[in-house]
Amino acid sequence: MKKFKFLAFFAGLTSVAPAAVNAAYPVYNPQQLARQGYVINTQYYNDKPVAANSNISTRQLVAASSANGQPMGNNVAVTKPNRVTGALPRVGSSATNAGRQYYQSADYDRLADSGLYIGLSAAYSTMIKGSMSADYAGEENAFFAPGSFRVSDFESDTVIPLQVSLGAAINSDVRVDFSFLRLSGISYAVNAQTSQGNGEFVDAKVSGGAITSNSTMLNVYYNIDSFTGYVAGGSLRPYVGAGVGVALNTIGDYVVFDNTFYDNTDDLGPGSVQPGGLTGISDVYGYHNGGTTEQLAFQLEGGVTTSMSDGLKLDFFIRYLNLGKVKTSGSIVVSQTEWLSDGAGDEYEAPYDSVFHYTNWTESGRLSSLDVGVRLRLEF
Repeated sequence: MKKFKFLAFFAGLTSVAPAAVNAAYPVYNPQQLARQGYVINTQYYNDKPVAANSNISTRQLVAASSANGQPMGNNVAVTKPNRVTGALPRVGSSATNAGRQYYQSADYDRLADSGLYIGLSAAYSTMIKGSMSADYAGEENAFFAPGSFRVSDFESDTVIPLQVSLGAAINSDVRVDFSFLRLSGISYAVNAQTSQGNGEFVDAKVSGGAITSNSTMLNVYYNIDSFTGYVAGGSLRPYVGAGVGVALNTIGDYVVFDNTFYDNTDDLGPGSVQPGGLTGISDVYGYHNGGTTEQLAFQLEGGVTTSMSDGLKLDFFIRYLNLGKVKTSGSIVVSQTEWLSDGAGDEYEAPYDSVFHYTNWTESGRLSSLDVGVRLRLEF
């Protein structure tokens, strides 16, 4: 009796289970779809597509399905499945180049930015733009002071801007960092045109005047590979960036030396000039005191990123830097050699140094550069 009850229970279980499964995962046949308002776009008969207006009836499809031992759901569908597996395809047709090209998942993950990072960059300034000019050029007797000058370009040898960065990726396309950049090695021009005091200028030699700039900036970078597509077969990811901050620009003291002899008399004959009277000056030294100014600075950058290994990336970039003005303190000390008459038609060098101090004679110039460089970034 117990054995009979067990067999009855097992038979009932096997008959109810398929119904429960079908309730949870229903397999719709064409009649059910039609009753619910669906339109059958494509049918399948023996794994071959058949048009909806074909003479093959739904009953034939059901019979073929039963004969093959396959559920009806595998042969009849609302639309043909379009499942994509494996690596994500790029958008757009390779034949028409329609649409934007995206990285495949493997390449994208390798080049994507993630987490915190520190960076160190070195660059070479291909062009230093800027010059020093007299802020007093529009004033009355602007160039009266010996050693004052009109304008002079910067002169530099190799300039290597160095930058340290600390930042983080906001998402796979945007990263933000704070950076400290030091630019040094810019020197004041070797030659300048200094005033003769009568509205004319002569060439003079300049020494000193080293220029440095220390700037702190907030930078934002955006990866533009969704617009540009693959670069170098997907190994390079292009980006653009911009930053703004504060720069401390310093120019060291410099000396303008004019070795011209200036004659103060038309005639040096006997009695023309009283003994001890000034007849001329020579060897004029203008000591220009440097200074430090705080300026608004900004940068624009474009480049490409490549991955060396997990967490280690290289940015190759071109960058424009505008660091604002560099400006002197406005103090000029002039030392010159004076020549005196002996009253007999001859002159001699004065036994003393003639020194003058001029204030509020500032000189300034804008400082900018165009760099090419590389940045090493270590991600955490």
